[in-house]
Amino acid sequence: MKNYTITVNGNVYDVTVEEKGAAPAPAPAAPAPIAAPKPAAAPAAPKAAGAGKIQVKAGAAGKVFQIPTSVGQSVQPGDTVVVIEAMKMEIPVVAPEAGTIASIDVQVGDAVEAGAVLATLN
Repeated sequence: MKNYTITVNGNVYDVTVEEKGAAPAPAPAAPAPIAAPKPAAAPAAPKAAGAGKIQVKAGAAGKVFQIPTSVGQSVQPGDTVVVIEAMKMEIPVVAPEAGTIASIDVQVGDAVEAGAVLATLN
């Protein structure tokens, strides 16, 4: 048996794999605990996380592909705030209403789940 640590979308898992043809190893006394997911790195851009009243949320799970806005920028309803890449498609996440970008809570390359807060507006 071999033990491996695998990271999938930022979540870390400890797994044990049995090799084919090898004699089975005795079962461990207690299962190994699964490592907690590593916290996401803090974005380099200055921001106050969740500073705004209006949340801009991801409509689909994917990876942050592009952030064409910056903190302090004024946006109108429908303006692209963040672009998510999912299944080789670029999906714009737009401002739900007019406002000013108060925070951008992700970085390019971050994995995000559907419904995750990407940015906030005032």
